[in-house]
Amino acid sequence: MYKLMIVEDDMGIAQAIQEKGEMWGFSVYAAQNFQNVLEEFSRCAPHLVILDISLPFYSGYHWCSQIRRISKVPIIFLSSAADNMNIVMAMNAGADDFIPKPFDMGVLIAKIQALLRRSYDFSVGAPVLEHRGAFLSPDDQSLAFGKEKLSLSKNEYRILLCLMENKGKVVSREKLMERLWATEAFVDENTLTVNVNRLRKKLEALGLKDFITTKFGVGYLVE
Repeated sequence: MYKLMIVEDDMGIAQAIQEKGEMWGFSVYAAQNFQNVLEEFSRCAPHLVILDISLPFYSGYHWCSQIRRISKVPIIFLSSAADNMNIVMAMNAGADDFIPKPFDMGVLIAKIQALLRRSYDFSVGAPVLEHRGAFLSPDDQSLAFGKEKLSLSKNEYRILLCLMENKGKVVSREKLMERLWATEAFVDENTLTVNVNRLRKKLEALGLKDFITTKFGVGYLVE
């Protein structure tokens, strides 16, 4: 089931879209915390976002740009500020479409369906994972923190993905080895240690000190 996220402070409009979306088989979540939409985006892990321009605290342009830093998820702007300048600004911020208010619900659903068809090949995308304000993106295997973005190697991404999927739980070295090299030739445990240490140094340089904790004799965790 595809998940939609609505970032709209007009609760009447948000509720109407939610009800119509659910009628068409979507799971629909309406943002509540307009001060930190990115955190809600990470928790919701939607396949498409509907954004208004005028929002409390920060504009839709701001949140569109923030989402674009960590995800390629389709974004539709829905706004009464439908002059050419705002449409251009929305597209420059990373939007995929712009629908002016007042709008026809049937047109919105049709555009949602079209964007989902173009964006996903009969499967749902992997979610963006968040921990301590850091966002791990499956789109380009990168980690974003603050204004910085860190490119990860294949093994570094797999290690961090496994740890963040099990946030708060110790992941054994054996499980990490299975995730890293299940389909490849055997690699000794020292190689895992080297990869984890290299990843730690990159995280510290990004400002994420002690992001990965070692449980000696057991494994690693993020908490």
